[in-house]
Amino acid sequence: MELFNDHFQNFKRYNLPKAQLIIADIPYNLGKNAYGSNPKWYVDGDRKNGKSKLADTQFFDTDLNFNVPEFMHFASRMLKPEPKAKGQAPAMLVFCAFEQQMLLIDAARKAGFGGYINLVLRKRTSPQVLKANMRIVGNAEYALLFYRDKLPMFNNHGRMVMNIIDWPRDYRDVPKVHPTQKPVPLLEKFVDLFTNPGDVVIDPCAGSGSSLLAAENMQRKGYGFEIKKEFCQAFEEKMRPIGGATLPLWGV
Repeated sequence: MELFNDHFQNFKRYNLPKAQLIIADIPYNLGKNAYGSNPKWYVDGDRKNGKSKLADTQFFDTDLNFNVPEFMHFASRMLKPEPKAKGQAPAMLVFCAFEQQMLLIDAARKAGFGGYINLVLRKRTSPQVLKANMRIVGNAEYALLFYRDKLPMFNNHGRMVMNIIDWPRDYRDVPKVHPTQKPVPLLEKFVDLFTNPGDVVIDPCAGSGSSLLAAENMQRKGYGFEIKKEFCQAFEEKMRPIGGATLPLWGV
């Protein structure tokens, strides 16, 4: 697994192989409301203590101007060509905000991705605890699976896979180094579904590199891009050393 401290737009200089699967957790364009109704808005999660340093801030400086068409162009270039055989087509999985879905579907269609499947990822709890006594709170994240024409590779191992998927707890030894880091078991599930061992997985917005760790654990070749140096350093120091290891679960 390799994580490049660079923008995915510069992919040509790295001579990467084409991907069977692209996984991307793109910026949600939340602006200065990133922590919204999360307890982290306040010091020690308590309103009485006043606002924390995270109040009125955004996750990243790219949260306001992430270029979706540029991203889709990258994806269309880096995915493997559409094969003649059935059941071998590549795919792209994009985590996104609920409000971003139609924007992404439209941009993907213009980039040659004619099909999509929407996914709802159901968490056991909600981060919107500050709103719990005011309204119904959200406990879901969203993702879109894009493909060109043919349905993508699908290794369901004889099981029905529905589009509402439970959000698992992460492995106990995986460090939390990124504010929007996705659990490795969830990413492993997607890698297993849409690729075979030895296939290439590329993450253009890699963050902590948990997607690369998932690819490594599933015997795939993972490559990622991350423009923030601190996350690349955290990946090298904390994530890479546990790649390929058998990680203990927190539990059900």
